[in-house]
Amino acid sequence: MMVQPLDDRILVEVQEEEIQKVGSIIIPDTAKEKPRIGVVHEVGTDEDLKENIKKGDKVFYSKYAGDEISIDGKDYLFIQRGDILGIIKD
Repeated sequence: MMVQPLDDRILVEVQEEEIQKVGSIIIPDTAKEKPRIGVVHEVGTDEDLKENIKKGDKVFYSKYAGDEISIDGKDYLFIQRGDILGIIKD
């Protein structure tokens, strides 16, 4: 399925964090924080936004940002421009 965000919205594929185990302590899923890093899957129709954020960029977004959606078994977020905190440069 193809989804095109409108205006200043970005479709971000949520990146799952690697599970780190220290000793024998296991943290339940309900106590873990949501991941806050994702890869841009599609960029909205706003021209200024398209100049700054490109498909494939890795972004860091605010804690309670976006609306969750699942497409073909993958988790995505619709995030507005103001919820993007920065682009991660590798």
